[in-house]
Order: sequence, then structure tokens, then C-alpha cells
Amino acid sequence: MKLGDVIEWSRRFTMEDARNFTSISKDEGQHHLTPDDQGRIIIQGLLTATLPTRVGGALDFLARNMSFDFLKPVYVDDTVTCTVTIVELRESRHGTRMKADISCKNQAGVDVLAGSTSGVILKPLEDVLASPVPKLSSF
Repeated sequence: MKLGDVIEWSRRFTMEDARNFTSISKDEGQHHLTPDDQGRIIIQGLLTATLPTRVGGALDFLARNMSFDFLKPVYVDDTVTCTVTIVELRESRHGTRMKADISCKNQAGVDVLAGSTSGVILKPLEDVLASPVPKLSSF
């Protein structure tokens, strides 16, 4: 793994995802429960923001900061592709400090979320640099 590497994966959001997240988060806004005039239910923003956390899990990354701009709504049955681009890797006391930029697009290629994260990968820099970029399966 090195600077500029990109980790990408996609997820299709289902009605079950929206219901489960509503139950856990108690984010019960009517737009998450009742279809709009086009029959669509909006997925919670923080559910969309779970996409980059999948990448963090694959890297054994402890996020210190995460910043998100929610650009457009994501609806049930949308497929969103998350791209995480590594912009910094450096040695730290607790492993490897990493910063990354985040971009999420829906199936039409429309930007729905942009953001960034920083934190620590729990491995020494030399191990991180010797590691392949994770390949994540979509669902």
C-alpha cells in the first residue's frame, strides 16, 4: 500500500437496511419511514457514511476524525460506490498514521457523499507499505 492507492467497494441499500438502522439509531424522521411522492424512502445519512468504515475495518484502522458532506439523498435500492484514496501514510507511536479522502457516488455517478478521515492503522509503517491494497467484495 502507498500514497494515492484507492480502495473501492459498492453496496446496494435495501428497505431492511433502512429499517434496521432506524431501529438502532432511532433516526425516525418521516423521510426515512414514509415514501415520498415518487415512492422513495431516503436512507439515513449516517447509514450511507458506514461505507468508508468498511474500508477502515479492512485496514485495522482506528479513526480519530471523520468529516462528511452529505451532497444528495440516497434512496432504498440505490447502489453506492465508495472510493477511499490514501493521501498520507507516516510512522507514529501507535502504528501508521493515515489520512484519506472519501467519495461516494450512486449508480448514476452522482456524488452523494464526500469527506475525509484520519487516524491510525495498527501496524508499523513498513508492514503497511508491504501490504497489498485490500480488495473488498460488494454487496
